[in-house]
Amino acid sequence: MKERERSVLLALLALAAPLLVLLSLLTLVLRQGPSRLQALPPLLIGSGLVLSSVAARRRQRRQVLQSLGHSDG
Repeated sequence: MKERERSVLLALLALAAPLLVLLSLLTLVLRQGPSRLQALPPLLIGSGLVLSSVAARRRQRRQVLQSLGHSDG
């Protein structure tokens, strides 16, 4: 059961940053005036987390491909 709970937790954590971005975009659309500014920090943080994750994934894939290339030669 612990393995299943862990996989559910990891899935929820993987969705946290995109949901934060989505929620802040929704807030930007629905609010008016100066209260719209309150949606900017979560939007920037969520976007930063998503971009950081993409960059880390690309770096890891590049390292795996390089190590596979070196094992052939």
